[in-house]
Amino acid sequence: MDVNLAPLRAWDDFFPGSDRFARPDFRDISKWNNRVVSNLLYYQTNYLVVAAMMISVVGFLSPFNMILGGIIVVLVFTGFVWAAHNKDILRRMKKQYPTAFVMVVMLASYFLISMFGGVMVFVFGITFPLLLMFIHASLRLRNLKNKLENKMEGIGLKKTPMGIILDALEQQEDSINKFADYISKARDLLRACFTSDGQTEYFKTSRSQQGH
Repeated sequence: MDVNLAPLRAWDDFFPGSDRFARPDFRDISKWNNRVVSNLLYYQTNYLVVAAMMISVVGFLSPFNMILGGIIVVLVFTGFVWAAHNKDILRRMKKQYPTAFVMVVMLASYFLISMFGGVMVFVFGITFPLLLMFIHASLRLRNLKNKLENKMEGIGLKKTPMGIILDALEQQEDSINKFADYISKARDLLRACFTSDGQTEYFKTSRSQQGH
């Protein structure tokens, strides 16, 4: 399936009035996770623009360290995701504690980048944009359009860059997963009905009805 870049949302929707922001319920981790995942998918292009501006400033001041830091983070993240597919303990950690998993990736990246003397670039060019994204996604209340767009992503009607990253972390909304499972089961049922045996039975029934 082709990867599509999500549209840029209106900035007055991205930064609405204070009534559209609320502290998440820290006692309900599942609901908090759903809000974060939903907002990351829906506002991903806005997050990309904000991160790009911050990275551009840091990159202008220290281009080599910025490029090096980005490469190290991507390589470490890819390595950890690959390892999680082969080690059950890492996979459980990635699925059940995605924030801790990302923190481990960032700490490993920090250790490697510090060896090249690019700590400040890592903090302001990589960690700070990610932190801002997480804070906004945690506080921004969702709307109906947000939920509908993410359901389309969840059942595979379209795929976006953020969706691919969240899939790698095995993070999707619980409701999306349930709906996707329902669609998958319905699709399998229809496929079974229209196998060669199913088609034969269908035509027999049709002819008998026409005979009556």
